[in-house]
Amino acid sequence: MTPFDWLLLATAGGVWGSSFLFMDVALRAEHPGLVAWLRPALGLCFLVCLPSARRPVDRADRPVLGLLGLLWMAIPLSLFPLAQTWIDSSIAGMLNSAMPVATLAVGSLFFGVSTHRVQVAGVVIGILGIVMVGLPSASVEDTAALGVLLVVAAIVCYGLSVNIAGPLQRRYGSTAVLLRVLAVATVATTPWGVVGLVDSNFAWSAVWANLAVGFGGTGVAYVAAATLVGRIGPVRMSAVTYLIPVVAAVLGVALLGERLGGLEIGGLVVLLFGAWMTTRSPTRD
Repeated sequence: MTPFDWLLLATAGGVWGSSFLFMDVALRAEHPGLVAWLRPALGLCFLVCLPSARRPVDRADRPVLGLLGLLWMAIPLSLFPLAQTWIDSSIAGMLNSAMPVATLAVGSLFFGVSTHRVQVAGVVIGILGIVMVGLPSASVEDTAALGVLLVVAAIVCYGLSVNIAGPLQRRYGSTAVLLRVLAVATVATTPWGVVGLVDSNFAWSAVWANLAVGFGGTGVAYVAAATLVGRIGPVRMSAVTYLIPVVAAVLGVALLGERLGGLEIGGLVVLLFGAWMTTRSPTRD
Protein backbone atom coordinates (compact mmCIF):
# COMPACT_ATOMS: atom_id res chain seq x y z
CA MET A 1 0.00 0.00 0.00
CA THR A 2 1.22 3.48 -0.86
CA PRO A 3 1.19 6.43 1.58
CA PHE A 4 -1.89 7.72 -0.26
CA ASP A 5 -3.68 4.41 0.36
CA TRP A 6 -2.88 4.64 4.06
CA LEU A 7 -4.18 8.22 4.07
CA LEU A 8 -7.46 7.10 2.49
CA LEU A 9 -7.73 4.24 4.98
CA ALA A 10 -7.13 6.52 7.95
CA THR A 11 -9.56 9.10 6.58
CA ALA A 12 -12.41 6.62 6.11
CA GLY A 13 -11.85 4.91 9.46
CA GLY A 14 -11.33 8.12 11.38
CA VAL A 15 -14.33 9.93 9.93
CA TRP A 16 -16.67 6.95 10.32
CA GLY A 17 -15.45 6.33 13.86
CA SER A 18 -15.89 9.97 14.88
CA SER A 19 -19.42 10.06 13.41
CA PHE A 20 -20.75 8.35 16.54
CA LEU A 21 -19.30 11.14 18.69
CA PHE A 22 -20.78 13.85 16.46
CA MET A 23 -24.20 12.18 16.45
CA ASP A 24 -24.12 12.13 20.24
CA VAL A 25 -23.35 15.87 20.24
CA ALA A 26 -26.19 16.60 17.80
CA LEU A 27 -28.66 14.51 19.80
CA ARG A 28 -28.17 16.74 22.83
CA ALA A 29 -30.18 19.42 21.04
CA GLU A 30 -31.95 17.62 18.22
CA HIS A 31 -34.53 14.87 17.81
CA PRO A 32 -33.19 11.59 16.34
CA GLY A 33 -35.46 12.07 13.32
CA LEU A 34 -33.77 15.33 12.34
CA VAL A 35 -30.32 13.77 12.72
CA ALA A 36 -31.44 10.78 10.63
CA TRP A 37 -32.68 13.04 7.81
CA LEU A 38 -29.79 15.49 7.74
CA ARG A 39 -27.16 12.79 7.32
CA PRO A 40 -28.30 11.46 3.92
CA ALA A 41 -29.42 14.94 2.82
CA LEU A 42 -26.00 16.47 3.46
CA GLY A 43 -24.25 13.43 2.03
CA LEU A 44 -26.35 13.82 -1.11
CA CYS A 45 -25.23 17.45 -1.43
CA PHE A 46 -21.62 16.27 -1.34
CA LEU A 47 -22.12 13.51 -3.92
CA VAL A 48 -23.92 15.81 -6.35
CA CYS A 49 -20.69 17.81 -6.68
CA LEU A 50 -18.77 14.78 -8.01
CA PRO A 51 -18.89 14.28 -11.80
CA SER A 52 -18.46 10.50 -11.44
CA ALA A 53 -21.62 10.31 -9.32
CA ARG A 54 -23.76 11.69 -12.16
CA ARG A 55 -23.07 8.72 -14.42
CA PRO A 56 -26.40 7.40 -15.81
CA VAL A 57 -27.80 4.04 -14.70
CA ASP A 58 -30.17 1.67 -16.47
CA ARG A 59 -33.86 2.04 -15.72
CA ALA A 60 -34.05 -1.70 -14.94
CA ASP A 61 -31.72 -1.23 -11.95
CA ARG A 62 -33.73 1.57 -10.34
CA PRO A 63 -35.94 -0.73 -8.20
CA VAL A 64 -32.82 -2.30 -6.68
CA LEU A 65 -31.35 1.13 -6.06
CA GLY A 66 -34.60 2.09 -4.34
CA LEU A 67 -34.35 -0.97 -2.11
CA LEU A 68 -30.75 -0.07 -1.30
CA GLY A 69 -31.85 3.44 -0.41
CA LEU A 70 -33.92 1.92 2.38
CA LEU A 71 -31.67 -0.94 3.51
CA TRP A 72 -28.28 0.72 3.14
CA MET A 73 -29.12 4.25 4.26
CA ALA A 74 -32.64 5.19 5.38
CA ILE A 75 -33.19 2.39 7.91
CA PRO A 76 -29.71 2.08 9.50
CA LEU A 77 -29.12 5.84 9.50
CA SER A 78 -32.41 6.17 11.38
CA LEU A 79 -31.66 3.34 13.79
CA PHE A 80 -28.24 4.59 14.91
CA PRO A 81 -29.29 8.02 16.28
CA LEU A 82 -32.36 6.46 17.89
CA ALA A 83 -30.17 3.80 19.53
CA GLN A 84 -27.73 6.45 20.76
CA THR A 85 -30.44 8.08 22.82
CA TRP A 86 -30.17 4.97 25.04
CA ILE A 87 -26.59 3.71 24.70
CA ASP A 88 -23.19 5.41 24.61
CA SER A 89 -21.60 6.40 21.30
CA SER A 90 -18.58 4.21 22.10
CA ILE A 91 -20.79 1.12 22.41
CA ALA A 92 -22.56 1.89 19.12
CA GLY A 93 -19.20 2.34 17.38
CA MET A 94 -17.78 -0.85 18.86
CA LEU A 95 -20.80 -2.88 17.78
CA ASN A 96 -20.40 -1.45 14.27
CA SER A 97 -17.25 -3.55 13.88
CA ALA A 98 -19.54 -6.56 13.44
CA MET A 99 -20.30 -5.49 9.87
CA PRO A 100 -17.92 -8.06 8.24
CA VAL A 101 -19.54 -10.76 10.38
CA ALA A 102 -23.03 -9.71 9.29
CA THR A 103 -21.95 -9.40 5.65
CA LEU A 104 -20.57 -12.93 5.54
CA ALA A 105 -23.48 -14.46 7.48
CA VAL A 106 -26.11 -12.79 5.29
CA GLY A 107 -24.18 -13.59 2.11
CA SER A 108 -23.93 -17.25 3.06
CA LEU A 109 -27.58 -17.59 4.11
CA PHE A 110 -29.32 -15.62 1.35
CA PHE A 111 -26.92 -14.96 -1.52
CA GLY A 112 -25.10 -18.28 -1.93
CA VAL A 113 -21.71 -16.89 -0.93
CA SER A 114 -19.29 -19.76 -0.37
CA THR A 115 -17.58 -19.94 3.01
CA HIS A 116 -14.95 -22.08 4.68
CA ARG A 117 -14.30 -23.23 8.22
CA VAL A 118 -12.19 -20.27 9.32
CA GLN A 119 -14.85 -17.81 8.17
CA VAL A 120 -17.65 -19.74 9.87
CA ALA A 121 -15.62 -19.78 13.07
CA GLY A 122 -15.16 -16.03 12.65
CA VAL A 123 -18.93 -15.55 12.54
CA VAL A 124 -19.36 -17.55 15.76
CA ILE A 125 -16.56 -15.63 17.50
CA GLY A 126 -17.96 -12.34 16.21
CA ILE A 127 -21.40 -13.11 17.67
CA LEU A 128 -19.73 -13.86 21.01
CA GLY A 129 -17.98 -10.49 20.81
CA ILE A 130 -21.29 -8.73 20.10
CA VAL A 131 -22.79 -10.31 23.21
CA MET A 132 -19.79 -9.28 25.33
CA VAL A 133 -19.88 -5.68 24.11
CA GLY A 134 -23.64 -5.25 24.37
CA LEU A 135 -24.41 -7.24 27.52
CA PRO A 136 -23.26 -4.69 30.13
CA SER A 137 -25.41 -1.96 28.57
CA ALA A 138 -28.35 -4.22 27.81
CA SER A 139 -28.46 -5.53 31.39
CA VAL A 140 -28.82 -2.05 32.91
CA GLU A 141 -32.36 -1.28 31.70
CA ASP A 142 -34.82 -2.24 28.99
CA THR A 143 -34.26 0.89 26.89
CA ALA A 144 -30.51 0.23 26.77
CA ALA A 145 -31.20 -3.32 25.64
CA LEU A 146 -33.42 -1.92 22.88
CA GLY A 147 -30.60 0.43 21.85
CA VAL A 148 -28.21 -2.51 21.44
CA LEU A 149 -30.80 -4.42 19.40
CA LEU A 150 -31.36 -1.41 17.13
CA VAL A 151 -27.62 -1.21 16.38
CA VAL A 152 -27.53 -4.94 15.62
CA ALA A 153 -30.53 -4.50 13.29
CA ALA A 154 -28.73 -1.66 11.51
CA ILE A 155 -25.64 -3.84 11.06
CA VAL A 156 -27.77 -6.62 9.56
CA CYS A 157 -29.15 -4.05 7.10
CA TYR A 158 -25.57 -3.16 6.17
CA GLY A 159 -24.82 -6.85 5.63
CA LEU A 160 -27.76 -7.20 3.26
CA SER A 161 -26.87 -3.99 1.44
CA VAL A 162 -23.24 -4.88 0.78
CA ASN A 163 -24.27 -8.13 -0.87
CA ILE A 164 -26.89 -6.39 -3.01
CA ALA A 165 -24.80 -3.35 -3.91
CA GLY A 166 -21.67 -5.18 -5.06
CA PRO A 167 -22.74 -5.91 -8.67
CA LEU A 168 -24.18 -2.42 -9.13
CA GLN A 169 -21.02 -0.77 -7.84
CA ARG A 170 -18.89 -2.82 -10.22
CA ARG A 171 -21.17 -1.83 -13.11
CA TYR A 172 -21.61 1.89 -12.48
CA GLY A 173 -19.02 2.83 -9.88
CA SER A 174 -19.56 3.43 -6.18
CA THR A 175 -20.29 7.16 -6.35
CA ALA A 176 -23.03 6.77 -8.98
CA VAL A 177 -24.73 4.13 -6.82
CA LEU A 178 -24.34 6.18 -3.66
CA LEU A 179 -25.90 9.25 -5.29
CA ARG A 180 -29.12 7.36 -6.10
CA VAL A 181 -29.16 5.55 -2.78
CA LEU A 182 -28.76 8.79 -0.81
CA ALA A 183 -31.49 10.46 -2.88
CA VAL A 184 -33.93 7.68 -1.97
CA ALA A 185 -32.86 7.77 1.68
CA THR A 186 -33.33 11.54 1.87
CA VAL A 187 -36.88 11.28 0.56
CA ALA A 188 -37.68 8.29 2.79
CA THR A 189 -36.47 9.98 5.99
CA THR A 190 -38.07 13.37 5.26
CA PRO A 191 -41.32 12.70 7.21
CA TRP A 192 -39.37 11.73 10.33
CA GLY A 193 -37.06 14.66 9.74
CA VAL A 194 -40.02 17.07 9.76
CA VAL A 195 -41.28 15.55 13.02
CA GLY A 196 -37.79 15.83 14.45
CA LEU A 197 -37.43 19.45 13.37
CA VAL A 198 -40.50 20.42 15.40
CA ASP A 199 -39.09 18.73 18.52
CA SER A 200 -35.51 20.02 18.18
CA ASN A 201 -33.69 23.02 19.60
CA PHE A 202 -31.14 25.14 17.78
CA ALA A 203 -27.52 24.82 18.87
CA TRP A 204 -24.37 25.67 16.95
CA SER A 205 -22.71 22.54 18.31
CA ALA A 206 -25.45 20.46 16.68
CA VAL A 207 -25.05 22.34 13.39
CA TRP A 208 -21.33 21.60 13.20
CA ALA A 209 -21.90 18.01 14.31
CA ASN A 210 -24.48 17.45 11.57
CA LEU A 211 -22.15 18.91 8.95
CA ALA A 212 -19.35 16.61 10.12
CA VAL A 213 -21.56 13.51 10.01
CA GLY A 214 -23.29 14.43 6.75
CA PHE A 215 -20.44 15.72 4.61
CA GLY A 216 -17.77 13.66 6.37
CA GLY A 217 -19.34 10.39 7.48
CA THR A 218 -21.75 10.05 4.56
CA GLY A 219 -19.74 11.87 1.90
CA VAL A 220 -15.98 11.95 2.27
CA ALA A 221 -15.66 8.59 4.05
CA TYR A 222 -17.72 6.69 1.49
CA VAL A 223 -15.79 8.22 -1.42
CA ALA A 224 -12.48 7.40 0.28
CA ALA A 225 -13.60 3.81 0.85
CA ALA A 226 -14.80 3.49 -2.75
CA THR A 227 -11.46 4.79 -4.02
CA LEU A 228 -9.64 2.28 -1.82
CA VAL A 229 -11.66 -0.62 -3.23
CA GLY A 230 -10.49 0.32 -6.71
CA ARG A 231 -6.85 0.76 -5.64
CA ILE A 232 -6.24 -2.14 -3.23
CA GLY A 233 -9.33 -4.38 -3.46
CA PRO A 234 -12.25 -4.97 -1.08
CA VAL A 235 -10.46 -7.43 1.21
CA ARG A 236 -7.60 -5.09 2.11
CA MET A 237 -10.00 -2.15 2.29
CA SER A 238 -11.97 -4.02 4.97
CA ALA A 239 -9.15 -3.10 7.38
CA VAL A 240 -11.05 0.18 7.83
CA THR A 241 -13.54 -1.84 9.89
CA TYR A 242 -10.91 -2.30 12.59
CA LEU A 243 -10.27 1.44 12.92
CA ILE A 244 -13.90 2.54 13.37
CA PRO A 245 -14.61 1.00 16.82
CA VAL A 246 -11.23 2.03 18.20
CA VAL A 247 -11.75 5.65 17.15
CA ALA A 248 -15.34 5.64 18.44
CA ALA A 249 -14.30 4.16 21.80
CA VAL A 250 -11.35 6.49 22.33
CA LEU A 251 -13.33 9.62 21.44
CA GLY A 252 -16.32 8.55 23.55
CA VAL A 253 -14.17 8.00 26.62
CA ALA A 254 -11.85 10.99 26.12
CA LEU A 255 -14.35 13.67 25.04
CA LEU A 256 -17.74 12.52 26.33
CA GLY A 257 -16.66 10.93 29.61
CA GLU A 258 -18.12 7.54 28.71
CA ARG A 259 -16.92 4.50 30.63
CA LEU A 260 -16.02 1.09 29.29
CA GLY A 261 -15.71 -2.00 31.48
CA GLY A 262 -13.38 -4.93 31.07
CA LEU A 263 -16.09 -7.10 29.49
CA GLU A 264 -16.80 -4.47 26.84
CA ILE A 265 -13.13 -3.96 25.97
CA GLY A 266 -12.57 -7.72 25.89
CA GLY A 267 -15.66 -8.08 23.72
CA LEU A 268 -14.27 -5.56 21.25
CA VAL A 269 -11.06 -7.58 20.94
CA VAL A 270 -13.05 -10.79 20.42
CA LEU A 271 -15.34 -9.08 17.91
CA LEU A 272 -12.46 -7.65 15.90
CA PHE A 273 -10.76 -11.05 15.85
CA GLY A 274 -13.95 -12.65 14.57
CA ALA A 275 -14.33 -9.92 11.94
CA TRP A 276 -10.74 -10.49 10.83
CA MET A 277 -11.37 -14.23 10.47
CA THR A 278 -14.42 -13.62 8.26
CA THR A 279 -12.24 -11.72 5.76
CA ARG A 280 -9.74 -14.55 5.32
CA SER A 281 -9.43 -15.97 1.83
CA PRO A 282 -10.73 -19.53 1.31
CA THR A 283 -7.33 -20.48 -0.09
CA ARG A 284 -5.93 -20.08 3.41
CA ASP A 285 -8.13 -22.81 4.84
